[in-house]
Amino acid sequence: MSSSHASRPLSRLLRYSQAAQFTTSTARHEPLPSIAPKCTINIKHIRQNPELYSQNCIDRNYKSQSDSPFKIVRLFDEWRTLQRSGRGLREKNNEIRTKLSHAKTFSGREADDKADDHPRESHLEEARDLKQQIGQIEAEEETLTEEIQKLASELPNLTSQETPIGREPKIIGYINHHPESAPSSSDRIWRNHVHIGNDLDLLDFAGAATTSGWGWYYLKNEAALLEQALIQYALSVAMKHGFTVISPPSMVYSHISSACGFRPRDQNGEQQVYTMQQSEKYQGTGKPDLSLAGTAEIPFASMKANTTMEETEFPLRIVGSSRCYRAEAGARGSETKGLYRVHEFSKVEMFGWTLPEKEVELFDSMLSIQKEILQNLGLHCRVLEMPSTDLGASAVRKQDIEAFFPSRREKNDGWGEVTSTSMCTDYQTRRLATRFRSSKTNSDAPFSASTAQPSTLSPGGSKTEFPSTVNGTALAVPRIIAALLELNWSEKDATVAVPSVLAPWMHGIDIIKKRR
Repeated sequence: MSSSHASRPLSRLLRYSQAAQFTTSTARHEPLPSIAPKCTINIKHIRQNPELYSQNCIDRNYKSQSDSPFKIVRLFDEWRTLQRSGRGLREKNNEIRTKLSHAKTFSGREADDKADDHPRESHLEEARDLKQQIGQIEAEEETLTEEIQKLASELPNLTSQETPIGREPKIIGYINHHPESAPSSSDRIWRNHVHIGNDLDLLDFAGAATTSGWGWYYLKNEAALLEQALIQYALSVAMKHGFTVISPPSMVYSHISSACGFRPRDQNGEQQVYTMQQSEKYQGTGKPDLSLAGTAEIPFASMKANTTMEETEFPLRIVGSSRCYRAEAGARGSETKGLYRVHEFSKVEMFGWTLPEKEVELFDSMLSIQKEILQNLGLHCRVLEMPSTDLGASAVRKQDIEAFFPSRREKNDGWGEVTSTSMCTDYQTRRLATRFRSSKTNSDAPFSASTAQPSTLSPGGSKTEFPSTVNGTALAVPRIIAALLELNWSEKDATVAVPSVLAPWMHGIDIIKKRR
């Protein structure tokens, strides 16, 4: 292990929490298609640190997985016992095969058996028995390996030392001034964005409920223009900072979604993902299931699946607009109204691959872009270091930015999430088989911190490693529209002011007012 690695705290060694001892990528109860990237999880690191992984599950509200690290240790001991038994049987089987091969003359006739205590038939019978025993052991080994892999794949990433443990976030700072710092002394009249949207003919929830159900909506007139303007503005800011624009697909293989940390149900058992039902023609054929992407993070991350990148490509930063689909909106949003929590929405997402030692730098740069966008839109926001229970499976650290929604003052003092940035170390790249060729030679850094084994070498002698990934929301359209309608509402004129930064895409509209 290099000295630079040795001096890092645990949170900086998390990228080593996933190299492989068991690299089987399927579990018998949930087989993956042959096209799925080969997952490479560090079973050895889990076995060596079961208490760490167990407590991490408890801290992150993955209580049902908290015993899994200890199960992995027990199953590995069983696997190792089988390995020893199988090795002895194979050695004995090889001895018998050698005797049988020597028991024939070059013409194929039986040789004199006097020098051997066992006749040929006895050797053959013993060889058949050994083959059966070895086959049984190998089947048991495979079962144990698959169970270990399944348990390991369900564990969340480890947690950064920057992350508060528990349920309470840490306030990092604020953006723009508060529009109503002392509500009791203010005579300003606030309106809910649903009321404003209906009054100005911007939103239609009733028609969408008839068409699609609760949690869908129509954006009309200036609201539809605002959606496009916000997307273009967010893209322009990200491009200015060196991001490349990508338009991703909205549908992904379900195994890709899982590899990125998005499973059909979360740790609370709540449905997260819309899975597409296969036609009868393909049912039972092994054709992979498809899901609607909950975020462009998923198709962005998988762009480099089964790929070995070059170190000179980093940081590789992309940004794109997509439609996002969230199945949990109905259950979680029963107390919310309007645009705050919906099943489908437009979002501009930032994503990047980078060297492990540069992940914090990319994380901070995405946060800076988010702050720039929100500040220029005139929204009052606060920046939070999110607690362990709020982290997704892939994230080692997450910061959210919440905007002030006057209509939500009775819920969390008006604060509501509008952006999020997550640092995922190598959780996704190990599950998607995304590697890079390091400029370091094997002699420069011969061992990884957790496995104490040589890194994978390419034919040229350089080693391959797993890059870190970082993702961040540049802008989630519906919530931003809701915040702008509420904060820029003028009760006197019954109008909403449009932020000046959106002017290039608003066709000359700077004030939204009621139609006559």
